[in-house]
Amino acid sequence: MTEDAGITKSSFEFWLHKALEWGQITTPESQQDVCLHLPELQEFLLQIYGALKHMNCTDAVQKFPLIGQLLGRLCWNPFVIGHDECQKSLMWCLCCLYSGEPQNPVELKANSWIQISLCHLLSLSGLGHHDSDINNFIATLGLTSADYYVKLVENVISSLVTELSRNWFNRFNSQQSISLRVRSMSLVCVPLINLPEITPLLEALLNYHGDGSEEVLHCEFLEVMNEAILQKKISLSESAVVQLWLRHLPSLEKALLQNFESLIFDQPSSVEEMIHLIKSSLLPKAACHPAIFRTIEEFFKNALLETNGAPEVMTIMQVFTRCFHQAYQGNNNQYKFPLKAYFPHNPHSLLRAFLKQPSDLPAAGLHQHLIHIAEMLKAIVKTKCTRSCGDLFETWFLFIHFGEWADTAAEHLLMSNAESSDALLWLLAFYYDPNVENRQGTQTMLEGRSLCEYLTTLSRTPALSARDLQAAVNSKISRRQPATEELAVHLIISFLLFTANGHTIAREFIAHFAVTYGEILRVSSLLSRIAYRISQLEVKYQRTVKLANDLLQILKFVG
Repeated sequence: MTEDAGITKSSFEFWLHKALEWGQITTPESQQDVCLHLPELQEFLLQIYGALKHMNCTDAVQKFPLIGQLLGRLCWNPFVIGHDECQKSLMWCLCCLYSGEPQNPVELKANSWIQISLCHLLSLSGLGHHDSDINNFIATLGLTSADYYVKLVENVISSLVTELSRNWFNRFNSQQSISLRVRSMSLVCVPLINLPEITPLLEALLNYHGDGSEEVLHCEFLEVMNEAILQKKISLSESAVVQLWLRHLPSLEKALLQNFESLIFDQPSSVEEMIHLIKSSLLPKAACHPAIFRTIEEFFKNALLETNGAPEVMTIMQVFTRCFHQAYQGNNNQYKFPLKAYFPHNPHSLLRAFLKQPSDLPAAGLHQHLIHIAEMLKAIVKTKCTRSCGDLFETWFLFIHFGEWADTAAEHLLMSNAESSDALLWLLAFYYDPNVENRQGTQTMLEGRSLCEYLTTLSRTPALSARDLQAAVNSKISRRQPATEELAVHLIISFLLFTANGHTIAREFIAHFAVTYGEILRVSSLLSRIAYRISQLEVKYQRTVKLANDLLQILKFVG
């Protein structure tokens, strides 16, 4: 064996002989001998570590053929690993030997053995069952066995976290060796991820960024980390989760898909429950980083296009936007991004108008704000219709984020004068069909106006019956144009909730209407959204909120 970092053949053979001699500490003499040699052993292990940190596993085995036998025996010697500095050094040496990308059977076999050894070192259950001699020794320190080993593991993890700090790593000679060390360390953690004691190390790895452009953490580590987070097997800080999603796009996509599927298939009973599920995913807070926000935006775009604007998708998107905006407002980071970074394809004046909360505006001001939004959108749409469909889609897509304005427009339509009703009707029509300026859109506007006028008449009709409204539905709703039908459903639900006559027939009418027209999902989404929106408003809406919730229960039973 050649000399390396002060390691001679004789010194290596001496410590290997000692490790064999000590065995599993069965006699008082061997126990005493270990204690006497621990300071020297610690110095030797540091020399070993100094040599290993510049080698890969294959080179290390060639340089030190018996390194595995030496470290293995020391790892399973309770008095050696009972010495915190020795245990730290053993941990460091094992991390150095671990191959981030095993190239041959030797490295594969070494990885498996190292994982077992690390699990043993970090497992409190494994550390807490030693013989009475070592437990008596710990007791003389004034500690229980559990307390002692908890502290020992904390020290080991703390040392590795310190090693990950930038200042410490600057001692290395090359960026390549740093990357290999970090990559190997991340893979070492894979079988240990569920141990709460190593959480600080996991977070330190996720927050580590090298000087190079390539990812230094192993993809298996990132995937297993994300899986553990999604299954709630581990709990990390929000910043660490965001770092995981920023550096590994598949993890972000999987987290987003899981949250989306739970919202679709578990069918939350209310918007409040939906808000809770979305916030608990940490996605709204993570979306405060524009790169994550843009990924989520692309996901929603695809979902909208693939489902042809399914009502449940639109509702999820709107609730997510509300949660994101709350997280953005609560983010006091000095590096806070401007809102334009999240919505770069639309005028900032339009975005500001959407971001106003209807609950913050007086009744008269709310109506005028709706007209203002409609006029701005109409001007933008007329301009963009001469450019490209992509530009028009971006404007419509922004409006879908803030769909509560469409709900508010439908409510105000039934109480508007003729002059303002056209603007509000156009706003609602655009919500359901971005091509509202073409011939098909003109037909939607005509049929919508006819239905609005009829519903206004019904709102003043004495002793209105459910049959009267059903007649309006049969005669006024065109089932040839999906956008026209969707707009009509929205107007009818608003009529039931916001007019006195509508209240009297709502419970009788709702089930037959939703089933006949196959609109249970759409009507349920509308009722949930409207109930949540008006619950944030004045006390005068309490009866309407109760009615909306009653109708939801009826539909749940029917569905």
